[in-house]
Amino acid sequence: MDLGRKTRELISNLERIERNQSPTAFACSFGAEDMVILDAIAKNARAIQVFTLDTGRLPEETHALMETARNTYSITIPTYFPDAVAVQTWVEQNGPNGFFKSIAQRRQCCHIRKVEALKRALTGKKSWITGLRREQSAGRQTLEFEAWDEANGLIKINPLVEWTSDDVWVYIKTYGVPYNALHDRGYPSIGCAPCTRAVDPGEDSRAGRWWWESSSRECGLHVVDPLLS
Repeated sequence: MDLGRKTRELISNLERIERNQSPTAFACSFGAEDMVILDAIAKNARAIQVFTLDTGRLPEETHALMETARNTYSITIPTYFPDAVAVQTWVEQNGPNGFFKSIAQRRQCCHIRKVEALKRALTGKKSWITGLRREQSAGRQTLEFEAWDEANGLIKINPLVEWTSDDVWVYIKTYGVPYNALHDRGYPSIGCAPCTRAVDPGEDSRAGRWWWESSSRECGLHVVDPLLS
């Protein structure tokens, strides 16, 4: 990996986005990739808005990192929560852990807790930035650096699309970027606490997401090839 080159490209792209595609926002989930982007934005492109989604079921380690990130970078990170009435209604109908019962119920839960909140966060934006990488899963192999996001009606930008996991971790270690403690416990991908587990060596990096399902590894925030999800 040429960390210097990739870092310069990342910074250059973020500065270009800041100049030409504002209002733009970075959806930060506080995973390893997102911490790289947050670090780069905080140091080089602070006009890019940063926000996060709190589903109400996040691990304590993620909440701890949110606080650390705010203190480290002195940056405002608005939090978007799901609609309380929608959550209450769904739980009353399905139970607090009804997402275990079927893929349909799990996707309903994801939609209420994530997708709807994302749409509110992106209202009025011209573009949004994510930490998606092609290497993360089979369903993400066709990701582009930049593409029109039909579901949300704006441009979606993936500045780390070509980065490898090694690239991400070299950056984190080189620049002393804070990261989620769960990564050191075998969690390459971290979502809601009940829907995420550690993975075994050699497993796909998203194998720990919705681990009780046979194939689906997406929540609906990112539209992928349905044949691969």
